[in-house]
Amino acid sequence: MRTIALNVMQESIEVAYSTNNNEPPFRQFMITYNPDQAIGDNLEKIKVVLAGLPVDAAILTNSLEYDFSDTVIGINHQRIDIGLALTNMLNISVVCQRDVEENGLQAATDKKQRYNEWHLDYYGEYEKKRNYGQEAMLTVGNGYLGLRGAFVESRADEDNYPGTYVAGVYNQLTTKIGDRDVTNEDLVNMPNAQFLTFGVDHQPPFKITSRDIQDIYRSLDLKHGTLTTMMRVQLSTGHVLNVTTTKMANMQDWHQYAIKYTLTPVNFSGSIQIYSEIDGDVTNGNVDRYQDFDQHHIDITGMSAHGNEMYLTGETKTSKIGFTVGASLLSEQPTDNDIEVTNDDKHIRQQLSTEVTAGQTYSFTKNVVIYTTLETAETPTMSTASEALAKASYKQTKKQSLAYWKSTWDNFDIQIDNDITSQKLTRVNLFHTMVSAAANESGELDASVGARGLHGEAYRGHVFWDEMFIMPFYSLHFPKLAKQLLMYRYRRLDAAKAYAKSENYDGAMFPWQSGETGDEQSQFVHLNPITHTWDPDNSRLQRHVSLAIAYNIITYVNVAGDRKFMKQYGLEMLLSIAKFWLSTVTYDKKADRYSIPHVMGPDEFHENYPNSDEPGLTNNAYTNIMVAWLFNILSTIRTDMKAADFKDVAERSAFDETLFTKMTDVAHKLKLDINDNGIIGQFEGYFKLPSMNFDNYRSKYGDISRIDRILKAEGKTPDAYQVAKQADTLMPYYTLSIDEVGHILGQLGYQLPKEYLTKNIQYYLNRTTHGSTLSRIVYSVLTEMDDNMDQSWSLFSTALFSDYYDIQGGTTAEGIHLGVMGATLMIETRNYGGVDSLGPQLEIHPHLPAQWQRLHFKQLIRGHWFEFTITHHQISVKTDTKVTIQILGQPVALTPNKETIYDY
Repeated sequence: MRTIALNVMQESIEVAYSTNNNEPPFRQFMITYNPDQAIGDNLEKIKVVLAGLPVDAAILTNSLEYDFSDTVIGINHQRIDIGLALTNMLNISVVCQRDVEENGLQAATDKKQRYNEWHLDYYGEYEKKRNYGQEAMLTVGNGYLGLRGAFVESRADEDNYPGTYVAGVYNQLTTKIGDRDVTNEDLVNMPNAQFLTFGVDHQPPFKITSRDIQDIYRSLDLKHGTLTTMMRVQLSTGHVLNVTTTKMANMQDWHQYAIKYTLTPVNFSGSIQIYSEIDGDVTNGNVDRYQDFDQHHIDITGMSAHGNEMYLTGETKTSKIGFTVGASLLSEQPTDNDIEVTNDDKHIRQQLSTEVTAGQTYSFTKNVVIYTTLETAETPTMSTASEALAKASYKQTKKQSLAYWKSTWDNFDIQIDNDITSQKLTRVNLFHTMVSAAANESGELDASVGARGLHGEAYRGHVFWDEMFIMPFYSLHFPKLAKQLLMYRYRRLDAAKAYAKSENYDGAMFPWQSGETGDEQSQFVHLNPITHTWDPDNSRLQRHVSLAIAYNIITYVNVAGDRKFMKQYGLEMLLSIAKFWLSTVTYDKKADRYSIPHVMGPDEFHENYPNSDEPGLTNNAYTNIMVAWLFNILSTIRTDMKAADFKDVAERSAFDETLFTKMTDVAHKLKLDINDNGIIGQFEGYFKLPSMNFDNYRSKYGDISRIDRILKAEGKTPDAYQVAKQADTLMPYYTLSIDEVGHILGQLGYQLPKEYLTKNIQYYLNRTTHGSTLSRIVYSVLTEMDDNMDQSWSLFSTALFSDYYDIQGGTTAEGIHLGVMGATLMIETRNYGGVDSLGPQLEIHPHLPAQWQRLHFKQLIRGHWFEFTITHHQISVKTDTKVTIQILGQPVALTPNKETIYDY
């Protein structure tokens, strides 16, 4: 094993490199610490001196050992978990010398690797957006509720935001902005029942303040679904305590979560007081740019308490969703003291006092239940909550959740060899897919997944086209869940029809932003954070969201084999969407071409033509290609489905033979703007726009990912340039295959030159600022298709790290990017693993990154589990059914319950 041994001193770091298990001979390096630089910049010098030297593990010879970590070091009057930092930087295990001496180098590094691959840890106290972002990443939840990973002792302020969200609980408020009444619908921040703190000898309760905290460590155990926070506190009075908090959401009884609160007085005996609270004085305050709007969404209607239980009831102001939040407080030590209860208009509090002895540990548990009238319509929420809370316990929540996570990890884990960081962040993404949606599988919720999960308030908790990036993953592992997300859309089909009618279209036009009822929630103005002015917002013209819904339906039915769903629900949505698109087209008789005007593509920088009074653009390439795809799919379904069944749905959808005839004609005559070099224009007239000098803007502004805001601050508009926020023109190659897109282009009468895809990829990469995290996802797939693995890996890695490092400068603080998380999982299995299970036949074409040695995962395809192991030269497949699949273009017959090995 190739190792580095680090001895960290006050002004320098000694590094000893060995190619033989930390045995001589050593290559010695000395790194001088620069106090004017950040710790991270100083540690980066380790990477520099090791350039060209392969390293498998690091050993700390003089680390500080704590209960929470044995890789903490002190340098320049600061402490840092250098193990976390070096693992992120070098992708290796970092162990302490004592562990190596006691257990051996191999055992120590193996144990640390296993830990790193299953834990998301943060050491130290952070502030403002950085801490907000960590709270989002440390969120626990179950798809019904999301509980941001804030300190339980905190209240909402500029450094902490203990938000709680319940799926589907939206509320609308109207605010006067200038001379305009602006109505916004938000996913509501519910009363904070996380709150727990302590006091000593009846002195004021502890608050999260830097001067009182000596050490703090937060660890999200992904395998078991628990968030543990460990603090060492020294109060102004000199009292020292170790405080450990463990939070978990109940993954089976999803109305519940539980907290265990453990205190150890280190240097005193006396009394401690435990303060538990349900705080109803909450607003939606997570997103700075929304603060000009009214954010007070709830009214408190009542409070009550008996025994060790307390309750707070209320309702949302305009949507009138009633709710009850209940909490119980229990001491795990016998106590003769009663719980005292106090309250005011918006808070109800419990206080429990107990005598303590120095060095002894004392534990308390808080169980919380939340019910709303959305899913508890049959009985009063108060009585339902009371019945549930009487049975709730931390022990039961732990037991149920551990069982759930064990089963779930057996289902959906993706195992990656030789890459600690990719493995950890893959499991972070897997974890948050279920935090955001698990309870939907029950069929008892009327909700879908918001673009930011249940982790924050960006995009106001709305449902966007981001569903398309995660739906394939849900379909391949949790088809019942995927079906319920589609049912959310089906139940809003009438709203989509009403929306289309209001805009003088036929069929169903689903909204760009959807919330409670399925009406359009996109705004007409949005705040430019650079100029602090309100700019027009035409994002509602992204009609392609309906095509994403169509894609989700087809993907789900293909993967799950759920023909019943297609007959009962899916086909009606597809025909209604098709009817909408047919009503949008215009026909040029002279050119014998159809056009689709007044739309926006995924790019979002281009909302209309420069100097035009007409909103939107004409013939967006992504939109037109996907419309042709939808029409082709419907023709196939019409052929494959029983004639009587198809006719019944068509009649119900008012889709007659005239529309079918027009659909076929449009599918062959939609117009695209393609130049002589085979570059597909993003929209008609795109090539008339000037290109931009990105280098000039980067030298002036640095980060130009949101160059639209920069241009508007300069009095310009992105509409006037060839610049894109994210992948647009080439999006069809992400959703479909190269062959499918090629067929559609030929069907439309366009023949492109050889290597046109390579030229198109580089053309648009040179014009894209990646202002959306989804952009790198799409281009990672495109460059992988083009056999440019270095660029694909770079884009994929940035996307995988995007929330962990908050690469967009504070957006993770407002919630994780769920679409990106889901899409990275599909890149790993569909593109790098090469397992394409979204079509009618399973095909495998591996393209494993050089950084990975082995990839292992399962998928549920048409009711049967498949288990795949991919290496650079071998493919292993095992399933429980007799089936023939395609491996590298060759048919391979699988025998039930027998592993099939294919060498390549």
